Amino acid sequence: MVWKRKNGGGESPARSSADDEEKAVPRGHVPMVAGGEGGDGERVLVPVRLLSDPSVAELLDMAARRYGYCQPGVLRVPCDAGHFRRVVDGAMRRCGISSSA
Repeated sequence: MVWKRKNGGGESPARSSADDEEKAVPRGHVPMVAGGEGGDGERVLVPVRLLSDPSVAELLDMAARRYGYCQPGVLRVPCDAGHFRRVVDGAMRRCGISSSA
């Protein structure tokens, strides 16, 4: 399935390609933001296969308790970026996914 961005009235149709590349999400990945409450945090692309890993699922439960299920935009995880990276890296090892994937 391919998602296409609708052009809302407020956005310029001549957006930079670098802006589009930054927001592009490869198939089979979920964008998440870890750390930073005020909108700044580390954006991480998490393979969908990892969502069932117990450690990642625990972070998703924490996010649901803290922010609810109706978060606008990218899924925010309530932990610092370093801890989130370690959890995701461990889940990738357990699932046999290389970190360059």
